[in-house]
Amino acid sequence: MLATICSFGILGIEAYPVSVEVDLAPGVPSFQTVGLPDGAVRESRERVRAALTNSGFALPLGRLTVNLAPADVRKEGAAFDLPIAMGILAAAGTVAPERLEGVAMVGELGLDGGVRPVRGVLSMAVAAKAARIHTLLVPAQNAPEAAVARGPQVLVAPCLAQVAAWARGEGDLPSAPSAPDSPHPPAPGPELAEVRGQEHAKRALIVAAAGGHNMLMVGPPGSGKTMLARRLPAILPPLTLDEALEVTRIASVAGQLPPSQGLITARPFRSPHHTISDVGLVGGGSVPRPGEVSLAHHGVLFLDELAEFRKSVLEVLRQPLESGVVTITRAAATVQFPARFMLVGAMNPCPCGYLGDRRRACTCTPQQIRNYLGRISGPLLDRIDIQVEVPAVDYHDLAGAPTGPTTAQAAELVQAARSRQLKRLGPHGLTCNAQMGSALTRRYCTLPPEGQRLLAQACERLGLSARAYTRILKIARTIADLEGAEQIGLVHLSEAISYRSLERLMP
Repeated sequence: MLATICSFGILGIEAYPVSVEVDLAPGVPSFQTVGLPDGAVRESRERVRAALTNSGFALPLGRLTVNLAPADVRKEGAAFDLPIAMGILAAAGTVAPERLEGVAMVGELGLDGGVRPVRGVLSMAVAAKAARIHTLLVPAQNAPEAAVARGPQVLVAPCLAQVAAWARGEGDLPSAPSAPDSPHPPAPGPELAEVRGQEHAKRALIVAAAGGHNMLMVGPPGSGKTMLARRLPAILPPLTLDEALEVTRIASVAGQLPPSQGLITARPFRSPHHTISDVGLVGGGSVPRPGEVSLAHHGVLFLDELAEFRKSVLEVLRQPLESGVVTITRAAATVQFPARFMLVGAMNPCPCGYLGDRRRACTCTPQQIRNYLGRISGPLLDRIDIQVEVPAVDYHDLAGAPTGPTTAQAAELVQAARSRQLKRLGPHGLTCNAQMGSALTRRYCTLPPEGQRLLAQACERLGLSARAYTRILKIARTIADLEGAEQIGLVHLSEAISYRSLERLMP
């Protein structure tokens, strides 16, 4: 007898339908899985066998063949355990196959018959909605994220025995909790006013948040670079529902969605160690997985001690910084992971960290300084819009009262500027100034004659590239948006040029 159960596989962050076909034929008892299964799928035979036995069912005698269609796409993971087990019961006549029509299911089986969580369930629920599946069975821990898709009816599969009883019409399965209409506001972030001194750096942080600009901070150890970076997500605008869905899908596929959490509502903040590999940073592997740049999608990627990262690792950032996606090509398939993030880097000005410090002398030779700064290539530096020095903090600043805007005040300024940008750029499918191409930059970043002369002098004196020239215009547009100005003025342009002052430090 032949039975077919609908399930889903994951390719990149997208799910695709998989038909689990189970054929039970007379012959010498055997159990074979075909359809390009990986090791975890092949091992499902033993898990399914034990789960059936411990749930009170006998493995039917005969030649069992399980085909995972389409057969030309490699299947990986343990999500097919539950549909394989239910397909065996349907092929043996233990449950009625017609009861499972229009039903999809995923889940890993324990040896006791319990159903364990799997990756990528939100993407599977979205694919089930597109495929007009009316019921989706998922593990209990995956139910909240499946409900977020607002697609098919989501039922919880506690264990194999209860799913089989439901398929026989002998009981009901619990429904997933309903999803909220909009993302819940995230918990309050760290307070910006706690950072003592560094008014210029805090202003640069607000400008970066307002325009979605990448940022590099250079300063001695202990000057507050990490504190500033960790306060950036709290002043960014809250995630929209569509952005929250994208962030949650990536975390789910990567297996980093917190247990029983349906929707991620806080902007991601990723801070990988400087020993990370290029695959760990941008994603990849034999079975492509999202890397840190994708896990930071719609959030912040913070690279502390930027010059300590291997040069090959830093260079792979160039493509996602420009396109907002990571493309990984393998022999079997090509997958794309979204990677539109704000890059924030922090580094010392020299190997010892005290170049330019008023209190401690630098012990590095000029050649050591050039070699250290040379680890950041010119093309990568061009893609970092805002470059700001973060000097050591004076005692009076440390001992004095907090100064500068609070997190709430900074977030209000950023939100107002983003609203102006969305009104201007929304018809073009963009949300912030950093996303503008050259045509839109020429259209919306016009300068008065005196501004053109000032920028020409800056380009000649600092040796700016064409990309750096464009970025100065975008930053000036953002500063004007923060001030509520329709046109870019000299004061806006002057401040924007000051955020490229590190060009003179680089070899």
